[in-house]
Amino acid sequence: MEFKIKNDYFNKAVGEVSSAISAKTPFPILTGIKLTASENLLRLTGSNSDIVIEKVIPAAAEGLEIVKTGSVVVTSRILTELIKKLPGDIHIKVNEKHKVTIISDEIITYINGFPAEQYPKLPEIENSHGIEISAAKLSGMIKQTVFAVSKNDTRPVLTGVHMIVKENHFSCAATDSHRLAFLETGIVSASQGSFIVPGSSLKELLKLLAHQDESEIQIFSSESYLVFKTNSIMLCSRLIEGKYPDVTGLIPNEAKTVIKLDAKKLLKGIDRACLFALEWKNNNVLLEIKEETLKISSVSSAIGKIEETQPLLEIIGERELSISLDGNFLMDALKAIQEEYVLLCFSGSMKPVIVKPFRDGSYIQLVSPVRSY
Repeated sequence: MEFKIKNDYFNKAVGEVSSAISAKTPFPILTGIKLTASENLLRLTGSNSDIVIEKVIPAAAEGLEIVKTGSVVVTSRILTELIKKLPGDIHIKVNEKHKVTIISDEIITYINGFPAEQYPKLPEIENSHGIEISAAKLSGMIKQTVFAVSKNDTRPVLTGVHMIVKENHFSCAATDSHRLAFLETGIVSASQGSFIVPGSSLKELLKLLAHQDESEIQIFSSESYLVFKTNSIMLCSRLIEGKYPDVTGLIPNEAKTVIKLDAKKLLKGIDRACLFALEWKNNNVLLEIKEETLKISSVSSAIGKIEETQPLLEIIGERELSISLDGNFLMDALKAIQEEYVLLCFSGSMKPVIVKPFRDGSYIQLVSPVRSY
């Protein structure tokens, strides 16, 4: 095996796949990056058995020259740090005993590699039917839901985002039992399926898609994995087993009070109130509706008190209400909304609050109230 490639491009590719690798794995082969050179491309693969990231570099791109085909596994930590420190373009040779020679300008490095045959096989996706969605839209849906997954492993299913494909619709839902984020979009697909994808995997996917907004991404199911694939990158994530709760049943059909506010202004107000909410277990922030205003306040026995009043742009229903919410949860919800205006829908002082964009009814968030004592 032998190839030459520009340093910057190889360094970026190594960095992308190395994020899937864990140094704590009991399998030495999984501490490495698999390099595969074929006649028309270079493929880099990293895995920790729960997630697999694969980067494909076509031979025509970025100064890649395949001299000899073959494959090898190289320890990720060494390869990642070495490539960062090399000054020029990269020339890699591998002999029959899996010894890897890396040449850059006048620098020659020798690394002991692993046989590629020992590396775990990827999930089979050739015959899988999937869906296609723009990378920009998928990234947006993940960002608007993944923050609500549970950080507690007591209920493993809640540490993932529930993705459903059904009747030309694609939805994502996440909840930690105290809040909920749900978003649905239309797609053209005859596929159907229900998958619980770990939040950690989706956060890695967001990093990979950061510069691929113009790309289309295909989503396949394969054995116990879900596969996300563009022309140059692929991420396979092991799915979480179990039954996800029916979150649509948690969304109230009617609200007693609906208010419209400036989203950025409200976010800044909640942010200020959170400074005084830290001593509370649930970061309590009190919202009070009185006629045409919303009062935001929080109290700290050690620091003091903050309160401010914001005008309501619109109010429908009952005009007086008081409710305590977790300020951090409400901030997360507001940060995920991309529109200028936000609607808060209340069904009572001890019922969850619906937070949603003014114009997009397909995106709904719920934040449960907290006790004010």
